Amino acid sequence: MAVDKTTILIVEDEPAIVELVSFTLRESGWNPVAVHSAAEAWDFLQRRTPHLVLLDWMLPDQTGLRLLMRIRGDRQFQSIPIIMLTAKSMEEDKIAGLDNGADDYITKPFSPRELTSRIKALLRRKSPEHAQSAMSAGPVTLDPVSCTVMLNAQKIDIGHAEFKLLKFFLAHPERVFSRSQLLDKVWGDHVVIEERTVDVHVLRLRKALKEAESLIKTVRSVGYMLSEK
Repeated sequence: MAVDKTTILIVEDEPAIVELVSFTLRESGWNPVAVHSAAEAWDFLQRRTPHLVLLDWMLPDQTGLRLLMRIRGDRQFQSIPIIMLTAKSMEEDKIAGLDNGADDYITKPFSPRELTSRIKALLRRKSPEHAQSAMSAGPVTLDPVSCTVMLNAQKIDIGHAEFKLLKFFLAHPERVFSRSQLLDKVWGDHVVIEERTVDVHVLRLRKALKEAESLIKTVRSVGYMLSEK
């Protein structure tokens, strides 16, 4: 069973750097998408929301800092993790990037190992459902790398949508999510699905979890949550 790869948008106009970064991301199991200008980046964002953005400071049409401010000024993009990639190493430039909404800052030249390490740390912090380490609750353990779910150390069969739903719940334990929030967070706001479809997938998830089905709680008139209590 395959799971959706984490999409990382690279906004960079130097071909050699784009090639190096794209190769590094693919090797780590992520899906890199490269654009070469601020305008192309904004156009991409209108069509699809990436899980993280690597943003170069110097772009041909406008500065990466200006694009950063535009992204952060749009409510629907405020939570996207953004790492600035730049040759600028001046302290005031770093402060300007962080003050305007960058989550991290890497100065060129950088090592591929440092880049992947920074990305993993940021995804863990900002989007725990995209972390690569195993997650568990009660007798259930989910491994994002092998895409398997274990119940009492025994592998169980689980559908693609239910795997994504369980992974999200495990990343956000003890938090209640409405059906619309689950649709947005698990399936993405670009997917047209009825809210009641969430109920069907929750039912299937509970069935797959067998005796551990009680982990998925229904909060009346609100939505669902994962809780061991």
